[in-house]
Amino acid sequence: MTIAAFLNDITEWDWDAAPPRKILFRDDVPRLPKVLPRYLPVDTDRRLTKALTEHPENELAALALRLQRACGLRIGELLDLELDCVHEIDGNGAWLKVPLGKLDSERMVPLDRETLDIVDRIIRVRDHGRALPHPRYGRPAQFLFTYHGRRLSTEGMRRELDRASHTAGLGHITSHQLRHTYATALVNAGVSLQSLMTLLGHASAEMSLRYGRLFDTTVRTEYERALELAKNHVSAGSDPISGGGAEAGRIRLPLTDITGGKDWRTTPLLKSRMAGGFCLRATAQGACSYANICEHCPSYRTDATSLPILAAQRVDADALARDAEQRGWIDEAKRHHDLIKRLDALITEAEAAG
Repeated sequence: MTIAAFLNDITEWDWDAAPPRKILFRDDVPRLPKVLPRYLPVDTDRRLTKALTEHPENELAALALRLQRACGLRIGELLDLELDCVHEIDGNGAWLKVPLGKLDSERMVPLDRETLDIVDRIIRVRDHGRALPHPRYGRPAQFLFTYHGRRLSTEGMRRELDRASHTAGLGHITSHQLRHTYATALVNAGVSLQSLMTLLGHASAEMSLRYGRLFDTTVRTEYERALELAKNHVSAGSDPISGGGAEAGRIRLPLTDITGGKDWRTTPLLKSRMAGGFCLRATAQGACSYANICEHCPSYRTDATSLPILAAQRVDADALARDAEQRGWIDEAKRHHDLIKRLDALITEAEAAG
């Protein structure tokens, strides 16, 4: 791009060395590699947190790093926090007001009890000195991170992070990786794209979607489930010589292999409820065009004896619709609502016939 700008400039300046026509186009410029955010694996994250918590050299810097990990803040946003940054909202708990940062936008991040304890400890440890001029507004401000009469510096945080990394036996770690780790944990927990954008202060969905491409527990779970099914299919297949009887080819499908021992309705997967069972799919598979196809078929008939099953199916469909809405799966939520309408009609017809 620098060369292209130079050629444009000498053309505008009418230099003799200017090329007679345009020789560089946008497609000629090689694209930079799209590097995924570098997050800390779970074990590394745990060891680093332990090193920052136990016997820190600079306690205020260690607490700042722990707060950054707990809230996913950029380092500039972190150090610009003021003493009154925590807000209690009636019925909605405590929230951290993140000041104007890299993208000139403010946001609120929810706080749990453990993070509130970190903030309380910061307030006890910080230097209760005079107000300092705010770098953005110029007005005096009581910053949350003040140390020896000055604001905590990025260099002070860097030294404490290096010390903790060395103590934990880890390699080089940057403070921004704590933000990436926060975001990755949210993605693995199934947070919706809209919520992730709000929590991270992203201006576009493209910025948040980078975290959706990371290796996560959902991908791992789907891989292991598919692998287990494939193994069961091979082991249960009929012998090509001796046959295999009625059990030949049957795929064993233990429930815990799919849900990890959890209730299937709370898994971070696309879920469908049928009268005789349920279906789980990875989010990448999208809404299934065959899900509940029988219930929507004009030839489908039922009677009063099936009312308990239909009623239970409706309860599950309502719960799945709310779950899909919370995760930001709009199409999936609509599919569940359509099923609820159809079940209501079927139940009404069955009750009238009975």
